[in-house]
Amino acid sequence: MKICGIICEFNPFHNGHKYLIERAKELSGGDAVLCIMSGNFTQRGDICILDKYTRAKHAVLGGADCVIQLPAEFAVAPAEIFARGAVKILSAIPEVTTLAFGCECGKAVDFIESAIILSRESEEFKSELEKNLSTGKSFIKSYAEAFKHEGGNKEIISNPNNILGLEYTKAVLKINPDLAVLPVPRVGAGHKSTELRENYSSASAIRQNMQSPLVLRNLPDYVFDDLKFPADVSAFSSVVRQCLFFADKENLVRIYGCAEGLENRLKNLAAEPLNDVIEKCTSKRYSSARIKRLVCANMLKLYKDDCEKFIDVDLYLKILAVSNKSADYMLPALAKSSYTMISNSNGSTLNGDARACFEKDKFEHAVYNFITGGNIKDSMIVI
Repeated sequence: MKICGIICEFNPFHNGHKYLIERAKELSGGDAVLCIMSGNFTQRGDICILDKYTRAKHAVLGGADCVIQLPAEFAVAPAEIFARGAVKILSAIPEVTTLAFGCECGKAVDFIESAIILSRESEEFKSELEKNLSTGKSFIKSYAEAFKHEGGNKEIISNPNNILGLEYTKAVLKINPDLAVLPVPRVGAGHKSTELRENYSSASAIRQNMQSPLVLRNLPDYVFDDLKFPADVSAFSSVVRQCLFFADKENLVRIYGCAEGLENRLKNLAAEPLNDVIEKCTSKRYSSARIKRLVCANMLKLYKDDCEKFIDVDLYLKILAVSNKSADYMLPALAKSSYTMISNSNGSTLNGDARACFEKDKFEHAVYNFITGGNIKDSMIVI
């Protein structure tokens, strides 16, 4: 059996995601598609507008055979950790032979060649990066210039989906070179576009234009129906701000991205509205996404030292949703992994670091219920 893996957030699941699943299954020649999806909070430090089980249900209805959870420690983390954590888990499943991802441009060979350059991070690359940063350029632009200086194709690294695709490819080369990478060209709007289009808009555009009649054309009916009653996330900013206000500097510096005295800046601003904190901490060196992720990680108690332990041990496969017609072959396929298969909030079969990582996921789910006032049961669903 051959399974094609997809790393995702689906916040919310839209026509472009459905297209990705369909094309991934077709182009990979696989028998099934397995999605590994963030829980209730995203890589950019946002709260999801629908809970993880509802989003997993949408993925299955959209063509995925099964959805497992990306642990919170990896999900709310820099792109490199997000990618490494997901690829490591997928690589623990013998039947996963391909990793598909959306891209703006480029073929598999382009991503592999570019990932090799980036993985080297030669002294010349680092020197060029620092030189560009010292001129006031943003980190992303400086990184792209240094990449080009090393002989890389700048177009590959200049688009948001391609950047994530490169991180996935770097992780594949490091963890499991036998895993084939499959870039699938996006259709419609770019990843960060906020313009609502006829039928292939970005998730960002959909979230920001929920009242527009055009939204219906961008979503499968089953997603649109659930979005009539989205989670009440209005308390998110207040909870994040309160956690920042009471945080210790010693714990802030344990979070990915908190360096160079940023913890002092955050604490000095902690009494201000969250949007002001993010705006005043954002600079060409520190993007707003980095600041948002940092304060979200603080709320969820996600720390770099814990993550570095978790990423090096056997963890678990937390199943969120599975297709009824696929369960007979997907669940046995997952059971072949060296990782423990879990379908609910009971992690009693786990020990050591795996158990500690699982407890972080349980806490993340509890925080989401607390913020939204919901009572979402933490248990696998069959669609």
